[in-house]
Amino acid sequence: MSLSRLETALKMRDGKRLVFTNGVFDVLHAGHVRYLAQARALGDLLVVGLNSDLSARRLGKHPNRPVNGIEDRAEVLAALKSVDLVVSFDEDTPELLIEALKPEFHVKGGDYRADELAETPLVESYGGQVVIVPLLQGRSTSDMLRKLGVT
Repeated sequence: MSLSRLETALKMRDGKRLVFTNGVFDVLHAGHVRYLAQARALGDLLVVGLNSDLSARRLGKHPNRPVNGIEDRAEVLAALKSVDLVVSFDEDTPELLIEALKPEFHVKGGDYRADELAETPLVESYGGQVVIVPLLQGRSTSDMLRKLGVT
């Protein structure tokens, strides 16, 4: 976890409603862009927790993933108008970031269920909400990479 980025997020908050989401965001597509815009619309500040390359590999999607390294993935995310700050993390789950930031909203895509997320009890323990936003059908990084013969 990048301590300086975390400190930046806490300074930026300054009474604003903080929204947090996390993921690998390997090959960005329209589904990601809409998802992040929906997340940002819930509050005043969107912080994206970005799985490091090692963390992403431990998630076991494919041995050649992520296709794009952490620096490239962070740069692309940070360029989106909906994203206020990107903070990388090495852990398998974003619980340490959530514990430090205590966002009002923790957002995940429709491929998740709040009751199955390891971080839900933590978010609810301080009065935060886990929000599941619908996926944009037909958009998937894995599907895109399969079409390209990468996975």
